[in-house]
Amino acid sequence: GKGNDWVGFFGTRYYDSGAIYDRNGVLLYDGQTKSYAENQATRVSTLHLVGDQNFGTSLRSVLASRLTGYNLVTGTSLGSHDVTLTIDAALNETAYAALNGRKGVVAVYDYTTGDLLCEVSSPSYDPNNPPSDINENPAYEGVYLNRFFSSTYPPGSVFKLVTTAAAIEQKKDLDQFRYTCTGSLEVDGDVITCPYAHGEMDLYDALARSCNCAYAQMAVELGGDTLAQYAEKAGLTQSFSVSGISAAAGQFTAGQGADLGWSGVGQYDDLVNPCAFLRLLGSLAGGKTVGPRLVYQETTMHGIPLPGDGAPSLKAPFDADTCRVLRDMMRNNVQQTYGQSMFGSLAVCAKSGTAE
Repeated sequence: GKGNDWVGFFGTRYYDSGAIYDRNGVLLYDGQTKSYAENQATRVSTLHLVGDQNFGTSLRSVLASRLTGYNLVTGTSLGSHDVTLTIDAALNETAYAALNGRKGVVAVYDYTTGDLLCEVSSPSYDPNNPPSDINENPAYEGVYLNRFFSSTYPPGSVFKLVTTAAAIEQKKDLDQFRYTCTGSLEVDGDVITCPYAHGEMDLYDALARSCNCAYAQMAVELGGDTLAQYAEKAGLTQSFSVSGISAAAGQFTAGQGADLGWSGVGQYDDLVNPCAFLRLLGSLAGGKTVGPRLVYQETTMHGIPLPGDGAPSLKAPFDADTCRVLRDMMRNNVQQTYGQSMFGSLAVCAKSGTAE
């Protein structure tokens, strides 16, 4: 009856005796020799996913019974399994280097296959050589947390996509929408501010210029209950799991007056989990879309390949027309504001956000 506890205990010599590979066959961890990847940049950038004894949410922990081949009936007699991940270690290395010491997350997934191709949480460290001051040095604050799965952040302006969806479905004559931004908006005696006066805008302009005043006005008109309903529809307030790793639930609290305005802008008490937001963007993409997965394939000790985790199907959270308009608006953001030249010939749809 203690089998699951026993198999998940780091002290046993049977623990995670299988190996973990990236999608291209790069060894990330060998359970037999208890050794990590050869390359230091690989070890550092995949640590939160692979894990050591400090990470309860890592794959070494959540896939323990699969890595040992443990089965309630046969024990470990069938032998360990090797696990191949959907992750590309080279992408992780590039993303971790780009963070350049900043605390944060980079993640990329293919919404047609569900494959999580890159998932980096910073800061990290080399499991072969953990820093001696890791528990005192503020540079390592939160190092044991996989920020992609376990953290929630104020979303800032990316939340305007949710407010936009609510406006598209709940407001009549939205094609007639016009707003003139003077740089500030007074709501019940408090002031919502924009970095500068955006002037007259239609809905596409308001999103491309990320106008706080226009979106605060929209939030006040829609009301807190409607915004809360759309945050839930978007999948941002519930927890879910990816190959056994739990993604934290976010929260939406509708304030009163100016606070309601700020909540529609992605501030006030809004909190969003990065994995949940990535999944939302996948669900808006159109066509057949699926949620993220991490396990590409398993291989038995006898070399027999077994399928990995199936990618969970994703239903579009809003009407098909709403999703199409959101895609058009995000495409317009790139063309009008961010600059298509950054992306070559790739037709990128995007929304940037900054949170206080």
